[in-house]
Amino acid sequence: MNLLRIALLQLLPGADTDENLRRGLEACREAKRMGADIALFPEMWSNGYRIPAHIAELRAMALPPDGPFAAAFGSLAAELRMAVGLTLLERFDPLPRNTLLLFDRHGRRVLTYAKLHTCDFGEERLLTPGENFAVADLDTAAGNVRVGAMICYDREFPESARILMLKGAELILAPNACPMEINRLSQLRARAFENMLAIATCNYPAGQPDCNGHSSVFDGVVYPPGEQASRDTCVLEAGEEAGIFLASIDLDRLREYRRTEVHGNAYRRPRKYGLLADEAVSPPFLREDARR
Repeated sequence: MNLLRIALLQLLPGADTDENLRRGLEACREAKRMGADIALFPEMWSNGYRIPAHIAELRAMALPPDGPFAAAFGSLAAELRMAVGLTLLERFDPLPRNTLLLFDRHGRRVLTYAKLHTCDFGEERLLTPGENFAVADLDTAAGNVRVGAMICYDREFPESARILMLKGAELILAPNACPMEINRLSQLRARAFENMLAIATCNYPAGQPDCNGHSSVFDGVVYPPGEQASRDTCVLEAGEEAGIFLASIDLDRLREYRRTEVHGNAYRRPRKYGLLADEAVSPPFLREDARR
């Protein structure tokens, strides 16, 4: 059994970036004391998912991916020998991005992912969408793991997890900032099931506007090798309260399952799916604020 331990930092943010830096560093240290190999923050931790309506204020709040805030977590990852999935409002032109930076246990930034499916029907219309999904080799104490990312609303589109699976992801990190109720949790369960991969989601707790905790980890193993009955793939669902929640994924079992089961990319027929890449939008799905 080769266990990968993921700490979900389901925490309330502070009043400003300096406070979030302090709270975040303390939380990472506590996650390491708990035995974590990876610590994951909720969405846009640098400012507690705040998107000012005034562009000048928005730009002033954004942070560079190689600036002091991010560097502090990279240095701590190396000190603790623990990977860190940090989220921030990233300084970017023409407008900031909603971004995850993934540091390995040596403090190296191995993945930068900007939210591709921005919520253009709301305040995220002021942000620059990401361009692509990416997967990276993450060096952890449990060995090398192929890791991808999707952020909150990305979860609503099955293509997000599908592309990450096709790029080799074994684990998807999913920072979040919205109410996680039964239907959104069911989306995560389905994405893990159909792609035979693990998904770790970190949300803000109750007390943060429009959030309710329920961070979760699904390991994707529905039919364990050698067993006939299916099992619940949810290995962790937190409550609404603030805290650090630790879940373990058996990498050996997941990899054997992916090697032998029928889902993922085993029996797909991509030549039949051309319509999925069609840019046309027809009623009832026409929206004036949608970006393509």
